[in-house]
Amino acid sequence: MSDIQQYLLKADSDQAGAEQLAKKSAEKLESKELSLVEVVQSLGEFINDEDPSIRSKAVTYLSQVISALPDATLSRQQVQVLCQFLCDRLEDGGALGGLRKLQSLGRFNQEMAIMTFRALEEHFQDLMLRPHWQRLQILELLNDLMFKHRAALKSLGDEAIIGITDLVSGEKDPRSLMIIFSVLRVVTVEWNIGSHAEDLKTRLRDCVSASSLFAPFAFPQLIEKLDSTSPNVKKDVLQTIGACVSSYSLSVVSNYSATLWDSLKYEILNVQEEDLAEEALVALQAIATRLSKGLTSTNQTTHLARYIRPITTECNEQLREPQHKQAKPVGQILSALATSSTVALYLIVRAVVPPLMTLYQDSGNIADQRALLEVLVQLYNAAVALDQTPGTSLSSTDIEHPLASFKDPFLDLFSQALMGTPGEEVSSRVVALTGLLRLCQLRNYLRNNEIGMIVQYLGEIILTEDPAGRGEVRNEAIQALVDLSKLKPDLILEITFPAFMAKLPDQSTDEQTNYITTLEGLARLSVERSTSDTLIRRLLNKLEGVLQTDRSASYVQALLSTIDFVLSRRNLSEDPNLSSYHEKIVVALVRRAALASFGPGPQVLTEALTLEILGRLVGKIIGARDEHLRRSIALETYTLFTEEEAPFVPVLYRHHVPEKQRLTMILSAWVLAGVGTAAATLYALPHDDVDLEKLIDELTRLAVEETVPTIRQYILRQIALLVNRASPSDVDAAALSIMQDPSRAAQLDAGLTMDAIPVIFWIAKAMLLRLSSIQEILDRVLSLLSDERRGSASARGFGTLLASDELVSKEHGAVIRLLSKQRVFGICSSRIAAEFRVAKAPAKPNYLVALSELLKHVPTDIMMMEINTLIPLLLQSLDLPDQEVKAATIESLVGISQESPEAIEGHMSMLVGRLLQAAADPQENIVRVRYNALRCLQVFPGRIKENVLLPFRAAVVRGILPALDDPKRHARKAAVDCRAAWLNIGEPDTED
Repeated sequence: MSDIQQYLLKADSDQAGAEQLAKKSAEKLESKELSLVEVVQSLGEFINDEDPSIRSKAVTYLSQVISALPDATLSRQQVQVLCQFLCDRLEDGGALGGLRKLQSLGRFNQEMAIMTFRALEEHFQDLMLRPHWQRLQILELLNDLMFKHRAALKSLGDEAIIGITDLVSGEKDPRSLMIIFSVLRVVTVEWNIGSHAEDLKTRLRDCVSASSLFAPFAFPQLIEKLDSTSPNVKKDVLQTIGACVSSYSLSVVSNYSATLWDSLKYEILNVQEEDLAEEALVALQAIATRLSKGLTSTNQTTHLARYIRPITTECNEQLREPQHKQAKPVGQILSALATSSTVALYLIVRAVVPPLMTLYQDSGNIADQRALLEVLVQLYNAAVALDQTPGTSLSSTDIEHPLASFKDPFLDLFSQALMGTPGEEVSSRVVALTGLLRLCQLRNYLRNNEIGMIVQYLGEIILTEDPAGRGEVRNEAIQALVDLSKLKPDLILEITFPAFMAKLPDQSTDEQTNYITTLEGLARLSVERSTSDTLIRRLLNKLEGVLQTDRSASYVQALLSTIDFVLSRRNLSEDPNLSSYHEKIVVALVRRAALASFGPGPQVLTEALTLEILGRLVGKIIGARDEHLRRSIALETYTLFTEEEAPFVPVLYRHHVPEKQRLTMILSAWVLAGVGTAAATLYALPHDDVDLEKLIDELTRLAVEETVPTIRQYILRQIALLVNRASPSDVDAAALSIMQDPSRAAQLDAGLTMDAIPVIFWIAKAMLLRLSSIQEILDRVLSLLSDERRGSASARGFGTLLASDELVSKEHGAVIRLLSKQRVFGICSSRIAAEFRVAKAPAKPNYLVALSELLKHVPTDIMMMEINTLIPLLLQSLDLPDQEVKAATIESLVGISQESPEAIEGHMSMLVGRLLQAAADPQENIVRVRYNALRCLQVFPGRIKENVLLPFRAAVVRGILPALDDPKRHARKAAVDCRAAWLNIGEPDTED
């Protein structure tokens, strides 16, 4: 009799004996007395028997044989065959034990795990109908797969999640639930299903709101959940309520509307979390929107009217004490409801506005009146929002305009509150101003003359309010006129502009308050093209008249700055008036300034600041012109549109030029910047033999000889623009030659003077921006640091290399490579660190100053790349007497402390003492050094480990005491904050 036959005879009567038979078969397999094929073949007639119990016992026998085998007995192929066989026989029962054994083997791979999981999905859809012992076996197998082969299951994605959900849903037995919880933990946490929590919430919300039949179950449960202490739970509940009322039937929403109001109002009137109050308002509005759908009647018997009536009644009660903290949320409630529909707005206005007006008239308290005005403004906010909704117009519906009968009273009320309230009551006047603006913003509500009156009020405020005061009302008035200029530009042009222009003086004056406020208002008003066109035209006319008087330059500068501000907000390249601006500003004013430098003409145009403002404006206009025109303009870079008019002669190739004439180089620099790459045409100067190299040589001579810093700066910018924008093959060799000795290149015999050093750095900047000849350039500039006579001045020049510049920029055609700043800083910082170590003692400060200058213009993320190189040098920079270097160094340390505190933890002993010394002595340290030192010390707690800071706690708390009496208020505050931060180090957290 075969082993399987003996097993079947004992399976029912002697289970232990049957298991022993299966173990003997396993021993025969292990000893090769029996093969796996023979075992499977011996099952043939039994696994195909019509009796399910015999099939089950036969498969159980095989499973027990497999379970009794040592782990290494079966080959991968045998494991594969057995897995497939048992998966196919899952319905017969008995296969689960064998599969549990197989999945524990090292040769059981991902494909087998997926095969087993899919077999479970296929055969056990009715798992809850099976006996508990079998369900437990299935869940144990699932748990085994999740434990050893979770990567395989995770790779199935949604299939695995849905399959697991189907297998475990409905289980109630505690032993099975323990296994299920382990499985679900892996699914939700390790598989990061939790990251889809919002999707799950959204789908559940969609389910709950899918049918009005859910309302008797949903609303009571949701209202009960509003008592939760968790803000997240409350937020989810409020959003679900909103979703439900938006989709449930009208009658169902109406039935629950009063109950929902009683629950939701608490979140708004007793606000604890602003976002919860906003969600509650959204839910209230959703109810009103749902009840308003298709409604055109203002009858008091409608669902909407019955919903709104108790709300307006309670709001009216709350408004009897307008200063109470609930007055503001009452306005929010009314506004949210009124925004839902025209009918809702009508019902609310009729119920709330008459008693509110009575309260306002009976109140003699400005604070009470302000609170009531705020509620009215909230209603007008809702009306404007509703009126501006596409497809909606309050003045074109079948319903009477909700606010029509209150127009005149409100206009008078807001006007009186704005113009009649004392000036110190700023908040009341701002509310009234907002109310008037809302009246204007309602379509077809006010007549043009009424809006004109409001425009007049606003203009009067701007022109008469003291700009030295707090300025809130004035700023709000300007913004209101800006908003109105978009709606009624004609009124701004007819009323505001004439009034403002009349306030501008006809000649220069030293009293800036007479015109600065007016010009600022005009500039901010000129948003629309029609208003800005008119403003520029009138300002140019005003400028012409002012230039005739030729007095104080400050008024001319203010007019030019205003024109520049207005044009900066426009796309000049597409402006139809660009040619006019070119003729009236670029050609006419530049020529006038150039001729004035020789004597005749307005001398206000020869002042440096005036020329800088005019130049900035000129560069903007020229840059907007097309390439062809910029080529012709480039020829005027130094002749300045004078067309060889006497007496003007360009500055180039002249000696001993008066300062007024040299100042025209400011305009030349801006013209050169504006023409961009079209500057190549300017090399055709009056001298036939002039080329780019000779032009740069001449500018170098002018820069070296120049004694006025502003003029020298603009000449250096011209050199940088020419070198940077030219082809490297045309200019680099000459530029490198000039860098060796600018004085010799300029045909001067003075040698390398202090005045020649800036030329080296501006040429270096121009070439480094396009990453040309990096090694040669840095060799040259770094070599200057060891020069005993010139090293200090050269160190200051390193800031030029990385600093942004208004003229040498991409907007003006400069070639700036993407990683130029990173590469230059990386090479410079490592070279400075290396050369500092071997430098002579007198030269060492030069390297530290150079590093400080570089750090001023480097973002923190770039600086962090060289952190290990920088820290030792920064610590030594704190000992330098130079206050600007010390301030910049401490600013860098603040950034490092915030981004990489571990980098300075090992240097605390040297750093703390130096910072305390910098923070405490107003006689020795400037305020910027003191303030930055306190900021740096304050950053340490919370960034650096407490065990590192604790040894210094007492010294810092004691050392900061002198800073508490610092002459500067912001430094004293920094000292208080810093000391408090250090006092908290090592203190245990306490709960209130």
